[in-house]
Amino acid sequence: MFHDRVAFGGVLVAIAILYFWLSAVPLGDGAAWAWWTIAISGAIGFLSFLSYLGHGYLDSWHGVGSVALVPVFLAGVFRARALVRRAPRGRVRPILLELAPRQRLGHLTFVGVGVGMVLAGATILTVGVTSVFVPQDLEFMRVTVADLQAVNPRLVPLIAHDRAGFGGGLLAAGVIVTACALFAAPSRSLWQALAGAGTAGFGAAIGVHPAVGYTDWLHLAPAMAGGVLFVIGLALAAPTARGR
Repeated sequence: MFHDRVAFGGVLVAIAILYFWLSAVPLGDGAAWAWWTIAISGAIGFLSFLSYLGHGYLDSWHGVGSVALVPVFLAGVFRARALVRRAPRGRVRPILLELAPRQRLGHLTFVGVGVGMVLAGATILTVGVTSVFVPQDLEFMRVTVADLQAVNPRLVPLIAHDRAGFGGGLLAAGVIVTACALFAAPSRSLWQALAGAGTAGFGAAIGVHPAVGYTDWLHLAPAMAGGVLFVIGLALAAPTARGR
C-alpha cells in the first residue's frame, strides 16, 4: 500500500503541474486541443473513482474530495470553453512536421512515453479491479491472497482501491503527455512543465521501490524504461535559443 500510494501521489503532482501549464499557456490562447486534453484526462481521472466500488470498498474521504472537486472542474471546463470559441478558427494538427529534426525526435520520444503511460495505466487499472495483485507482489510479501483475506477480509479491497486509483491517474497523465507532445509548440515553459511532471511522477514511482525493498527487476523495468526515455526526450526537446 505504501508503494502504491507514493506512486499515486507522484502521478497526481505530475497531473497538477501539467494542468497549470495547459491552463496558463495553450488554453489561455484558446487552443482547442488543450481544452479537450483537460476534459478527457479529467473525465478519466474522476470516472476511475467508480472502479474502486467493484471490490465493495468506498473511501469516504476520497469520495468527499472527488465530490468537492467535480463541480469546480466542470465549472472550469465550461467557462474555458468560451476561450476556445473566441480564438481564431484553425484546423488542429500535430506540430511534429513543423519542428527541427532534434526537437521532432524529442517530441516523438514523449509520444512514446505518453502512450506507454496510457497502456501501463490501463493495465494497472484492470489489475486493480480484477486480480488486484501481480505475481511479484505476492512473492515480495510472501503471502497468498487467501492469507490476506484471513487477516482481514477488507484488506484486499483496500489494496485494490489504491491500485486502481494509481492506474486511473497514470492513464490520465499519459493522455496529457501524449497530447502535449503532439500539439504543443516547443517552449521553455512546456519544457519546464514536462521536466517537473516527469521528476514528480517517475521519481516517486521508481524511488519508492528501493525505499520499501521492492526491487524486483521485472516489476521495475517498465518504470525504469519510461524514466530513461523521458530524460532522453527532455534532452532532445530542449528549446533552442531562438525558441526561448
